[in-house]
Amino acid sequence: MRHLRSAVAKVGTLQLDAINVVERTQYLVPFSRIGAYDRMRLQTLSGPGGELLEYWGHAASLVPAAWEPLFRWRMAEFAEVEDGTKWRRYWNDFKAEHGDYLEAILAEVRERGPLTAGELADPRRRDGEWWDRRSLGRQAMEVLFAEGRLAGWRGPNFERRYDLPERVVPAAVLASPTPSVDDAHRQLLLLAARSQGIGTVRDLADYYRIKLRPATARVAELVDAGDLDHVEVEGWRQPGYVVPGARPRRPTREDAALLTPFDSLIWERARTTRLFGFDYRIEVYTPAAKRTFGYYVLPMLLGDELVARFDLKADRSGRTLLVQAAHIEADADRGAVATAASSELGRLATWLGLDAVDVKPRGDLAPALASAVSRV
Repeated sequence: MRHLRSAVAKVGTLQLDAINVVERTQYLVPFSRIGAYDRMRLQTLSGPGGELLEYWGHAASLVPAAWEPLFRWRMAEFAEVEDGTKWRRYWNDFKAEHGDYLEAILAEVRERGPLTAGELADPRRRDGEWWDRRSLGRQAMEVLFAEGRLAGWRGPNFERRYDLPERVVPAAVLASPTPSVDDAHRQLLLLAARSQGIGTVRDLADYYRIKLRPATARVAELVDAGDLDHVEVEGWRQPGYVVPGARPRRPTREDAALLTPFDSLIWERARTTRLFGFDYRIEVYTPAAKRTFGYYVLPMLLGDELVARFDLKADRSGRTLLVQAAHIEADADRGAVATAASSELGRLATWLGLDAVDVKPRGDLAPALASAVSRV
């Protein structure tokens, strides 16, 4: 638990995602850093009174519950800010049309305790695509969640349960004063710098989804106050920012690390290209015929380089980790990469409760990987 807490603290925010083709991303991010651990330990950190709170951090994310005051400005924006956008009009129209229903849901949660959308007395199910596919009950609960009128957490099946904030967020946190928007932005940008190690203004702003213009002003203030240092980075067009005293260190980890597409190390694609020379995009939402590398592709970090990518799937019924494609980066050592990958894939399979790794003959690394896996 100590190692898990340390890894989560360094990352700051664990993005959540429903895709479970290998394992859900919030569980994979700690695995990439500390290896095999009991996933239920992470599960126990969230929920009523827990150390972690779900909210819109980077996207839907787990963040330390103590940081709840730092996101109240976002709750207020969801509830109040009029910016004239199409999204804002849709939000207001939904609240105007379903105002009585929203209040009825609040009253029901207050009376009955934590509920999923499907457990509502009147869930108002519907058909459709994406957002419209969700029941009106789910949409209404999402509105209340975003505005901070409900809090939520995930059960083992990933379904979100909702309850009143005073029954989820620790009382001492709820009683904490609300910082100004500017102060909350400064604190979040500083936390982003600590997690990223180094970043441009855009990098730091993206970490907790702060708009670029206010982020630029707040970063300048942090530099003036001595809380961030301005540095020049060879090959970067924009300056970088680090916390005072930060120094680059060579990696000491000898094992490779597989990274979920929603890992904070690589989720900002331009930064990934700038840092690693690694062009990466998620192809989950790309039609199969147009995918280059596969459906759910995990890059692999070896030392301080991203050296390969693997399209993985956990075949739970067959108790096998399927490597549906394996591709190596230019100039990477094929033998060293295949050996490191075979060991890490084996560790991942064991952690997932699978018995074997099966390498399909797709991708320029597949033959060497298959040979390395057979030796292991």
